[in-house]
This record gives sequence, structure tokens and C-alpha cells, in this order.
Amino acid sequence: MSSEHQPAREPSLLDASCDNFLADLAKLSPTDATEWGIEGYEGDLQDFSPDYFTAVADRTREMVADLDALDDSTDESDDDDDFDDVDYVTAAVLRDRLCLELDLHHHGEDIRNLNNIASPVQTIRDTLLLMPHDTAEQKDAIRSRLSKVEAALQGYRESLVEAANQGMVPPTRQINEVIGQCNALADASSMLDELGLEEGNAEVESAKTAFDDFSGWLSAELQPSSSNEDAVGRERYARFSKLFVGDSVDLDEAYEWGLHRLQEIHAEQLKLAEELYGPGTALRTAVRKLNADERYQLHGTDALVEWMQGVADKVISNLNGTYFDIPEQIQTIECKIDPAGTGGIFYTQPTEDFSRPGRMWWSVPAGQEIFHTWQELTTVHHEGAPGHHLQIGLALMEPNLNSWRRNACWNSGHGEGWALYAEALMAELGYMDDPGYRMGLLDSQRLRAARVVVDIGLHLGKKMPDGSGIWDKAHMKSFMRENTAMDDANLAFEVNRYLGWPGQAPSYAIGERLWHKTRDDAVAQGMTPREFHSEALALGSIPMSILRETILD
Repeated sequence: MSSEHQPAREPSLLDASCDNFLADLAKLSPTDATEWGIEGYEGDLQDFSPDYFTAVADRTREMVADLDALDDSTDESDDDDDFDDVDYVTAAVLRDRLCLELDLHHHGEDIRNLNNIASPVQTIRDTLLLMPHDTAEQKDAIRSRLSKVEAALQGYRESLVEAANQGMVPPTRQINEVIGQCNALADASSMLDELGLEEGNAEVESAKTAFDDFSGWLSAELQPSSSNEDAVGRERYARFSKLFVGDSVDLDEAYEWGLHRLQEIHAEQLKLAEELYGPGTALRTAVRKLNADERYQLHGTDALVEWMQGVADKVISNLNGTYFDIPEQIQTIECKIDPAGTGGIFYTQPTEDFSRPGRMWWSVPAGQEIFHTWQELTTVHHEGAPGHHLQIGLALMEPNLNSWRRNACWNSGHGEGWALYAEALMAELGYMDDPGYRMGLLDSQRLRAARVVVDIGLHLGKKMPDGSGIWDKAHMKSFMRENTAMDDANLAFEVNRYLGWPGQAPSYAIGERLWHKTRDDAVAQGMTPREFHSEALALGSIPMSILRETILD
């Protein structure tokens, strides 16, 4: 059984090449540098122009060429330049990830990218959210980055124009979402006013104007040529699916599996509803009663943050030394409210030196004042420990991994699959025995299974399960409402996310499925679950196919 969890090794030539690659990517993409904690680019901002995307692709090709050269040399001799076990995994991950990224660039997916969650407007907004503003130097960096927003959005405009000239215009619904987000950033109550700068700051006002102008351009120039067609088709979808899952997926089988999984979970929920409130209790009735139960209610965002923090801290303390070995640096997590208010919940990784800790963010929609812990306990396990916080933190501390693998290599099927696996693991460990919290876990699982169905169903133009027609947004929304207890504000964000980010949402449940299968096979070969977790997480976030090949005999 292969393992990288061994005494620290001397960095290889491939490691050095990866470190140089990461340094160059940080220079090209200052927002990534901020996310990774690489200093020196805090006041910079890439322009998202076609030239920018070309430069990233060119450097990526150079890295692939470096890999080829090093791989050729390792086949010719047995000297110190040869790949070791860690290098062979690194090489496989590089070929998988970089070749997929180049393929997406070749098909223009970078210059056409616009959606409600993972495109340049959100990148600009979210990098500002990560920036501290405690010192004069930090505030100067924020001012500098804000001063470059206008150029960044102008470059992004050029990319969208080039894509449009090639017949690639983002769908109307995604343009509408981004228009709304730009308007929110331009408003008097913009999150840009919460960055720690003085009231009426010139750079803040300039950035607001830039977002307002970009919103106007989207509305007047790009939107008229857009379409209401959301589906991307099988060819594009397969490309995205491989990128996000980190393995080849039989999309038709996955769709049918999602439907079957929904039936299984629904049956469990019905049993639990009767356990909670007596024979014959309908699921919707049980959900309504859980929402009304004061034991599971929090009032206001302050109470939400306090509860999140308390749960996360307790779980880290309890798991450390029992089911996981959690280094001191990872024992700290910050729980915060995201001022963007989009309705999403997400995690941001720590810097490599942990000077900025890992953070769990709750983007609370305007007007939401009541939060239901029965539904959200499992979310804290997902974003915190043993989910993303533990997974990413352990990778950052792994001495055998080069900086690219520690910081920049992220595979959604691996990462989000692990976070879902972590939710189920907490149930295995007895943390979800309370029937209300157990219902919340099942609701989370049902949501992720429903995502598989609606995402594949819509983008591949499949028939509805009841045969009533072809999947569209209206069917998608009603199906999600039937299969989750999510409130309408969050549901609207979710549905638009699936429409604009094809292939990503199914990677959660499909990734979890692959995690469970890999663990079961590893245990069958003699590993304990704790050994499996330690060895698997030490590899960092890698494609699921490579994880399986590395872990199993």
C-alpha cells in the first residue's frame, strides 16, 4: 500500500519547478496570491483581459513542458534526478489538472466565464473580503487594489466581447445575477464601505463607479445578445464534470443513481419524522415543527456566529487525538458573517504560515433573522472539522508536498466529497444521534443527491423523472423545493448556481460516493479508518482517480 506520510524528504527538481510555477501564477493572478497567503501582491489586481488568460495558459504550457522534460530524464537513469513516490503522484496530478485547464482555455471557457458564484466579479469582491485592515500598510494595499478595479472590469469586458464575437455569450439569467451583484457593490450600503477605510474614500467611490458602469454595460451591451438557454450540452458538460469530479463519470448512470439515492433518503426521513412526532407524520409537518422548535432556533447573526464558533471549537477539541491528529495551528478557526449576503456558506483557507486562520463564512440574505440549528449543524461539520478546515489545514502542513500541491491544487470532487464524507463520519461517531440533527444530515444528503439529478438533467436536456417534459429552470426549482428544507432566498441562489456553474454541484455527492468506496476498499485491504484518513489527507486535494490509485494496492 502506497503512502506519502513518511519522514520529510528533500525537495526534488519537480518540486522546485512546481514552486516556481506557483510563484509565477501568484504574479499573474494577485487575487490567487492573496488566497494562498503569498505576500507582495496585496495591492495588485489582474485585469481579466484575453491577454491575461493567454498569459496564464502560456505559463501552464511551460509547466507541462517542464514536467515532460523531467519525466523523460527520470526514465533514462537511476540518479538523484529520478522521481520518487511523491513525484509520481505530483506528475499525475499535474498532467490531469493542467491539461484539463488548457483544454478549457482552448474552448474559450475562461474568457466567457460569467456566473453568480465563480467568475471575475466574485473574485474581485471576495479577495477584498480576505484583506486585513488593521494597519496603515494594510489599508494602503486595499486602496491600491480598489484603484485597479476599473481596469480589471475593463479587461473583463474585453474578454466577454471576444467571447461574444465567437458566439459565446453567457446566459441571460447569469448576466442578471451579476448585474444585481454589481449594483449591490455600487450602492451606498456596499460591502466596499466595510473595508476599514475612511468614509467617502476616493478609491472606494472609484470602485463603486466601476461596478456601476460594468453593470450598465452588461445590461445595455451584452444582455441583448444573450439567450435564455441555460443548458450547456453533453460535450461541454463532460469537460466540466471531469474537471470538478477528478474522475471520468458515466453521466447517465450518475443521474439514475441520484434518483435512486433520493428515494433512499426520503424513506429514511419519513421514518425519522414518525420517530420525532408520531405515526403518520408527514415530512413537511416534521420540518415545520423542527423550524418552530425553540431548541433549534438562533435569533440574529451574533447568536449565529457564537453558535458556529462554539460548535467548531468543540468538535476540533473532541476529534483531536481520537480520530484525527490535529496540529496546534489547525485548532483555530474563525467563524464570520459574509457581508455580500448572497445566501452561500463557504470556507476560506488559512495562509501557509497560518497568520490568517481558516475561516467559515455565512452569507446571510437580507432580512433573515432566524436560523435553525437542526438543519445547519451538519454544515458546520462540512465547512469546519472534520470537513474543509481539517482537510485543507493538514495539506498545508504536509512537509512532503510542494507549494503548488499544498496551496493551489484543488479538486472539487475530492474537497467537497470529503466535506460530505465528513458529515456522514460525524454521524458514524455519534454526533448526530439527536433526531433533529439527524434530520438535518439527511436534508443535506438529499440536497446533494438532488443536485446530481437537476444539474445533469438540465444541462444534458434529459426528460423529467415523471416524463412530464424536459428539465428547465422552473422544473429544477420546484424539484429542489420538494427535496430540501432550504428557504427560498438560499434556494434561488442555489438554482442559479447550478445553471451557471455546470458540473460543479454534482461533484459533492459523486465525490462522497468515491470517498466511501475508496475507504471501504482500503479497510478491506487491512487499513484502519484512522490510517486511511491520515494517509489520504496527507496527499492534498488531488483527483479522485489518482487518490484511489495511490492509496490502494
